[in-house]
Amino acid sequence: MAGLIEAPDANTAQTAVIPPSAGETAPQWAPREPTPKKRHVGLWVGVAVGVLALGAAAASTILIAPGTSIAGVPVGGLTPGAAADVVTAHLANTEITLAGAGADQVVTGADLGATIDARALADEAFASHPMWNVTSWMPEPIAGTITLDPDLAHDSLRELLPASYEDAIDAGVAFDATSASYLTTPAVAGTGVDLDGLTSAITAALADGEDSLTYSGDPAEAPAPVGDDEAAAVAEKLNTMLATIGFYVGAERTVPIDPAVAATWLEVVNQDGELSIVADETAIQATVDALPAAVNRAAVDAESITNAGGDVLRELTAGVTGRTLGDTSTLASDFAEKLEAGDAVQPLEVSEVPFASTTLAREIDINLATQTVSAIENGVVVDSWLVSSGAGENATNTGSFQIGWKTSSQDMGNPDLTEAPNYFQPDVPWVMYFNGDEALHGVYWHSNWGTPMSHGCVGMPIDAAQWLYNWTPEGVNVYVHY
Repeated sequence: MAGLIEAPDANTAQTAVIPPSAGETAPQWAPREPTPKKRHVGLWVGVAVGVLALGAAAASTILIAPGTSIAGVPVGGLTPGAAADVVTAHLANTEITLAGAGADQVVTGADLGATIDARALADEAFASHPMWNVTSWMPEPIAGTITLDPDLAHDSLRELLPASYEDAIDAGVAFDATSASYLTTPAVAGTGVDLDGLTSAITAALADGEDSLTYSGDPAEAPAPVGDDEAAAVAEKLNTMLATIGFYVGAERTVPIDPAVAATWLEVVNQDGELSIVADETAIQATVDALPAAVNRAAVDAESITNAGGDVLRELTAGVTGRTLGDTSTLASDFAEKLEAGDAVQPLEVSEVPFASTTLAREIDINLATQTVSAIENGVVVDSWLVSSGAGENATNTGSFQIGWKTSSQDMGNPDLTEAPNYFQPDVPWVMYFNGDEALHGVYWHSNWGTPMSHGCVGMPIDAAQWLYNWTPEGVNVYVHY
């Protein structure tokens, strides 16, 4: 029978060709059966399992551990970002049924402006409880602080429950012209839904895994945002400021501000339930513009009387330093800022002008030879007139003396004329002693000027004696000579 051999193009190994014998047919080519393919099913199954294992391992590094919850919301198996979204959505969609005065009205967490720091809590959950750490699975719940937006919550609730709301009246502070001080008006409480209690109820419901709750819509007392204590503290601050308010040169309150004027500068403003002091820079500027007339002054020179030794015997004029107001371009704004901070003392920049000092060296010259008295100031005779000095054995003593005791009127002598000095003269005017019982004084009992007539004193016309008395302080030098 014909042998079967593989064809040369049958992708097989080729054998030798045997020619046919007589009477036999030519050999037939038979195709070679292909080599059976190997099956790799086991390999592919192994690879798939390996990939799944690797994927699970990789996922475990970015996911939160099973059993983890944030504020009662399960977040196990989620990434921190997805967990934050779930918690936020759960809180926003939580339904609150208002009972009582609420007549079963329903609001959501979103209507109340409910928020929680979901991203921070999710990051905390992943950091403490990653999926890869099997020991951190099924942890204790992570609590979160839920807050409500007061304005949004009250607006939403007021719209649904108008009967539960009555506005509170804040305590206030106002200037009273009669007492020239700031007084307070009391706060009056209002009513509204208790947001603190509602927040606690939402927190508890979520912690229990709930997504809805019931809460009373009945009115609760709502204290005024600005209470009596806060108003009293602001009034006290303002009244303290009124006691010191003004423009100062050093420690001197050079320009005090009347409380009624200060009240036009200051306003108590209620800003979101807090009282603050606001100063009007424009009103202050009007006073600043008038400051030069009140602050500027010329120097006043000092003038004093001295004796020959330079001792100051009397200050005729006290010296006063002059001053000129400096730059005031920012004074109003500076003072406004200080007043708003509670400081009512505004220093002024001034340039000082020193005063000069003048001394008047005074002395009295008594010339017994010419029977004259001369008033001398800084070496110049101011005035001179005739007098009557001591006569005979009672002649006035010569020498250098000083004015001691002075009196505007005095009895001289002895009413008992039988005893020394055997004379008596009542009410002698303008007496100035300079040497024991020798004095300069006025004489009303004679006018014999230029002639010695006394018992040692130097008498003169009354008007001259009065002028000299006023011109001469104690301590002035008296020179008596011929």
